[in-house]
Amino acid sequence: MTTRRTVRTVSAVRSAALVAVAAAAAFSLGASQSGGKGAAIGSEMKVAGSATTVSTGNGAALGGSATSTGVSEADGRTEVSVVHSATASSVKPGVATPVRTQTLADGSTARIYELGAQHYRARLVYRGAVYATLETGRHDAGLDANDMFVVLTLDGQVHSWMGGGHQGPGTFHLAGGWTAKVTRTGDNRYRAQIIGHDGVDATLDANQHDVGLDANGVYIVLSAAGVLSAHE
Repeated sequence: MTTRRTVRTVSAVRSAALVAVAAAAAFSLGASQSGGKGAAIGSEMKVAGSATTVSTGNGAALGGSATSTGVSEADGRTEVSVVHSATASSVKPGVATPVRTQTLADGSTARIYELGAQHYRARLVYRGAVYATLETGRHDAGLDANDMFVVLTLDGQVHSWMGGGHQGPGTFHLAGGWTAKVTRTGDNRYRAQIIGHDGVDATLDANQHDVGLDANGVYIVLSAAGVLSAHE
């Protein structure tokens, strides 16, 4: 790559990195197969208060997020929620009308809600049941849903794709000319340095929950299991 690319950031939401106390319960993923839907989140889990840091090349950091889940009995699916800790108290518990809906790569549907400036929620729905929820606060959100990867950006865009995952630790070449160096930092904790022409442009920390990033139109997800995938 001959031209430097810089990860998109929004100066109004730059802040010092927030740290939240993380507690996670073990979970398993179960596959279901019907009508174009190849994968489903299968077991119940409860995760709260995990932390994410996205660092840009100039040393600024975008703050933390918390993950929690709610159980949906339909189809035995689990609702996975990614909620940013800095804004969790301001989240409206029942947002009635999505601003739009979007079909995802695996045939399920995303319902996108606008909660405020650069603050969006996406509920992922299969057969009428919510199986995952992503929410932006100070940065983009991401999810690995049984090999379907989803990024929700600060401007409320949802991008999804199937497969292409790399199991870390390791160094991987990504779409758009980026390189990712994935290291293991602890149990269910991985870090991905996103490297451009002039060095590290961003850092993703998956601290017991998945994280996502829009890197100038290249969408990247790093899971808590160390799986990294990118799509352009």
